[in-house]
Amino acid sequence: MITAFQLRAARALLDIDQKTLAEMAGVSLPTIQRMEASPGNVRGVADSLMKVLNALSRAGVELLSEHVRSEDGGRGVRYRHPDTPLGRPN
Repeated sequence: MITAFQLRAARALLDIDQKTLAEMAGVSLPTIQRMEASPGNVRGVADSLMKVLNALSRAGVELLSEHVRSEDGGRGVRYRHPDTPLGRPN
């Protein structure tokens, strides 16, 4: 699951606004706004959430969930080169 904080951080990492993310994902701007306003985990229609997650992945953002190996632990986002498949070193 992705949190609203991760979604905002992912956009910041890509230096894009909500409207651009909505266009990249093929969802409406109010959908992105609602997702980012969610307390804790992002809430919304599963199809819309998957579109957003896929758009972020295509743009090179890797989402880190709880207990995924990272230097400091916890949740977060990581930028990988957009052309690098998930699970392969850069």
